[in-house]
Amino acid sequence: MARMACALVAAMLVAAVVATVPPTASAQQTAEAVLSRTSGDALFKTYCGSCHGKSATGDGPLAASLRFQPADLTRIAKRNGGKFDSDKVHRTIDGRDAIKGHGGSDMPVWGDAFKRSDEAYSEKAVKARIQAIVDYLKSIQVK
Repeated sequence: MARMACALVAAMLVAAVVATVPPTASAQQTAEAVLSRTSGDALFKTYCGSCHGKSATGDGPLAASLRFQPADLTRIAKRNGGKFDSDKVHRTIDGRDAIKGHGGSDMPVWGDAFKRSDEAYSEKAVKARIQAIVDYLKSIQVK
């Protein structure tokens, strides 16, 4: 039930972003236009905030309804001996290449969600969106 709620929220948010792009733009122009207007902070708050919270500490409005408590994403580096592994975080968010022990089954597969959100999204655009979120998470790590 909680996974379905997260997926529904994600689908509605993706539809809202897609609706802001002019329908006459080419696929590449569409993907680039969306990416140029969206920061990692905004992407995080739009797609991740409902579960992980606006401050990324795991206290989003849907957190209580999930089977697993969302992770405090401000402590990724601290949990990893002070190292922020951007590649691992990217693969965790993408979700299409599952990493054992990372991202519970409640977490949406954002790589697929971003890819399917509109025919205009290329693999390059999906990677750029996820990388923007990774860069944002890296910037908010606690010392």
